[in-house]
Amino acid sequence: MSPQRRFHQCVISGLRVVLNAQIPEHVTAVAQMDVKLGHRMRPCPDVLVIDTAAADDDDRTFYTPDEVHLVVEIVSPESEDRDRKTKPFRYAEAGIAHFWRVENNDGRPVVYVYELDLATRAYGLTGIHHGRLTVRVPFPIDLDLDKLPR
Repeated sequence: MSPQRRFHQCVISGLRVVLNAQIPEHVTAVAQMDVKLGHRMRPCPDVLVIDTAAADDDDRTFYTPDEVHLVVEIVSPESEDRDRKTKPFRYAEAGIAHFWRVENNDGRPVVYVYELDLATRAYGLTGIHHGRLTVRVPFPIDLDLDKLPR
């Protein structure tokens, strides 16, 4: 894995902190842990929201799709194709219901929010968020994207 840019690190850290302050107690936001999607297929999302019971096991090296409620990928120049095409396709195939893709727009995060269409096993775009992210699913969340903790 190539070194991450500062923007990438700040968004990972900030989202994790803010999500954990707002999401229900039965789930937890963690950073950079593998999700086992199949034999020899374990992508490592930047941020994921998982069952708290799974997060409480400190010996875990991966989580399973049924434990994952939301996956977040922050796009870097080196990972554009994977984060925009390959990973979302795999996450949808595995049945992970919610996916966010974060893009760097002149140093400001822009969040593309997707929800799984169970009939097609593909993600549908539900919104593009600049400055503020407000959603009701998978949990009520209201984030000031320009003021994420660094």
